[in-house]
Order: sequence, then C-alpha cells, then structure tokens
Amino acid sequence: MRSGLALAAGIRGIGALMLERLPGFRDFYPEDCARRDFLFRVWTEAARRHGFRRYDIPTLEPLELFTEKSGPEIVSQLFNFTDKGGREVALRPELTPSLARMVGARVATLKKPVKWFNIAENFRYEKPQEGRLRSHFQLNCDIFGEPGPAADAELIAVCLACLRAFGLGPEDFALRLSDRTLWTLLLEAMGIEGTAAMEVLGIIDKLERTPREETLKRLQPHFGDASEDFLGQFGMLMALHEFGEMADFMRSLAPNAGIREKTETRLGVWRELLDALDAMELSPFIRIDLGIVRGLAYYTGFVFEVFKLAPDGPGYAGRALAGGGRYDHLVSKLGFPPTEAVGFGMGDVTMTQFLEEKKKLPPIIEAPDVFIVAAGEAERRAALGLAGRLRAAGIRTEYALRAPGFGKQFRLAGQCGARLAVVVGTDELAAGNVRLKDLASGGESVVPLSGAPAAVRVALEEGIGSA
Repeated sequence: MRSGLALAAGIRGIGALMLERLPGFRDFYPEDCARRDFLFRVWTEAARRHGFRRYDIPTLEPLELFTEKSGPEIVSQLFNFTDKGGREVALRPELTPSLARMVGARVATLKKPVKWFNIAENFRYEKPQEGRLRSHFQLNCDIFGEPGPAADAELIAVCLACLRAFGLGPEDFALRLSDRTLWTLLLEAMGIEGTAAMEVLGIIDKLERTPREETLKRLQPHFGDASEDFLGQFGMLMALHEFGEMADFMRSLAPNAGIREKTETRLGVWRELLDALDAMELSPFIRIDLGIVRGLAYYTGFVFEVFKLAPDGPGYAGRALAGGGRYDHLVSKLGFPPTEAVGFGMGDVTMTQFLEEKKKLPPIIEAPDVFIVAAGEAERRAALGLAGRLRAAGIRTEYALRAPGFGKQFRLAGQCGARLAVVVGTDELAAGNVRLKDLASGGESVVPLSGAPAAVRVALEEGIGSA
C-alpha cells in the first residue's frame, strides 16, 4: 500500500494539474462576466437599433466549410479532429462561413436585404499574444442581398454605432476605408491579375508589420527589379486621404481606355458611399486609406478596419478594433445561388482593453436591492416567504442562508452592497409589519408585511421617506 504521505502528494499533483487553465483561454469570474455582459448589451442594443436581427450557429462545423472559404492552410489554425462518426470537424474560428451556409440554404425565401447579427465565441489554435487569444467572443453584423454602396454605408454605420455607444468619439478612433476593387484595377494596370494579384494583396496587408527588406523579397517574384518602384508608388498612395487626390492618382495609373472606364465607374461608387456616410454625419470617423486591403481572398469590394488613434501622434495604435468588407462570392462558393454580402467583426479582447484605457467601462456593482434580516428562528419562516415574494416581483433579494445573530446579518447586508434592509423583527411581525432601513442614510419606515413588495419598490425608486 502507498503511504499516507505518498498518497497526499499524489492527490496534490492531480489537483495542480486540474487547476491549470489551457493557454490562450480565460476564466470569467463574476465581475468579469458582468463586464462582458455590459459589452454584449451595448453591442446588442446598437445592432437592434439599426434593424439587425440575431441568429446563432453551431460551435462545431464540418472542416470543409472553413477550408472551402480560406484554403487548406487554415487547418493549422483550427481546433480540428475526427469525431466518433468519422467526420472531419472543427470548432468554429469565425462565424462568416456558417452564416453564408445558413443564408444560402434559404436565400430564395429570405426577405432582402437580410440584416443579421450575432455575438459568439470563436476558437483559433494559434500562439496567444497581446490582444489575440485562442478563444474570444466576437460581434458580427452582416447584410445579404444588396449589391449597392447603401449596404456598405449601413454596415459601416452600425459598426461605428457599436463604438460610439460606449462614449467614444472621432478623437479616440478612426475607420480606415479602402477598396479591393480599386486595388484589383491598379494591379491589372501593372499586368498583375488572378492568383498573383491575391498574393500581392496578401503582402500589402502585412506591410505595416513586416520589415521593408522582407517585403521587397516577397514582392520580387511579381515585380522583379521594379519592387522598389512599386513600394514607392504604394507609399504615395497611402499618403492620399482626400477623395479627389486619390481619384486623380488612380486615373494617372490607368494605361488604357478599358481600365480608365472601369476606374471612373468605381470612383462613382466611392462618391455614393462617401455621400451616404456624410449624410449620416459619420465623415469625422472616416479616413480614406488604401493601405488597408484585408488579406483574405474572399473580399470583393470596399474593406475597412477600425483602429484606436495613437495618443502621441497622428497615427494608429495596437491591433484593429474591428474589420470587415464586402464578400459577394462566398455564398456561391459554398454551392448556393450568388448572393451579395457585406459584414464586419469586432472582438471582445481588444475592445475591452481599449475601453479600459479610455476609462469607458462603468463600475460593475452586482449588489442585491434588498437584504432581509430576521430577528430569530421564529421570524425566519416569514422572512423566507417574503424573499420569495420580493424575488417574484423582480426585486433582487438576499438573506443569510444560516441563522446568525441580528448584528451579523446587518454586517452581511452592508458587505454585499444592498441598498435596503428589510427587518422581520419580533414586534413588527406580531403587528403584521416589517421595517425598511436605508443602509446608506439610516432612514427607516414601518410598512405592512402584506404590502412589502410594493413598499420596497417605492423605497428603491423614490427613497425611504416615501415608503
């Protein structure tokens, strides 16, 4: 037999293993959940104000759904396995493919435009780092079935509303607006199309995070000795934040009538979008910035990312707070009828950090409205009945689960942050009453036990003197 010391050591070892949290995941204590609930509530209210309806999707999906959208290379970033039925499955890394599948399945009967939102947990098997974990919650808002820039404007409007609802303004963040269509025309003018164009856009997407020499090395297969010239032109383009300047630059690079005509058509769509955003008084938040390309190949038109503004200069700081754009081909890529789509995602990790920096998270106080104090065992039964009636009336109510002394119950009432104590005393109960005590001011009043829920409601809303 194992000795008592050896057995105890083994138990401690097992306990230590059980207590370790997996890398990249979080525990949410009650105060953390309260802050998360606040975040979700603000997001939900903003989405609903813009006419978006909530949907939900499975946590587990066929692996093929994600490889079809992002390619086989995404598998290294997934929590994937073979289930007991022999199916290749994965925990969802994002919501968009599942949403496209849902919309595609009913696209013929859904009323257009489809405006849906969701807040869900996503999972990615990648190295945890600042602002990026293996598990995070994300708000997604998407519009399906509307090809014009009015949908892009509406999508940008709800994205900005989800930030402004926290009391943030144009001095805190900016939406960097770009266009994959213009980039495709620009690269076409340089003789780069198809897969090569997608590869170049992927390089540009990582430009701000990649050393210049490494970028030039990656551009070499596409531009050869002209890689430096391309980076120079790109730098000039990134410096243009006024629509007129950007339009003139794009026209200057159009080598033939065909590309010039397509460029003019696209610039007309830009004018429609910017006019709509200006009409909604959102221009102070918008910065034209063709340095944003969103590396994923499925984007097809306008794209954007939201960044917090650097506190000590004109630039940006940290990771993107939100990002999205138009993806008109994804639904058909999954085998359904072609359906236009535009959407964005906003994660809870970077958003919570940003709100903490800006001191925009309110103090989270999860305190009961009322704490019931019972004089003794004889009064406890009445106290329990009263607790049930108060809770049924929607009043947050607590009491001591054991039966400590009168003074200790009052200390418990103060410690838990209750606003009122409802005292079920011997004399009060004999007269069919209870005593209400304001734990902040010390004010008191005696009310009938039968009418206690209504009296407590009045005391909470108007003060103890009105009870």
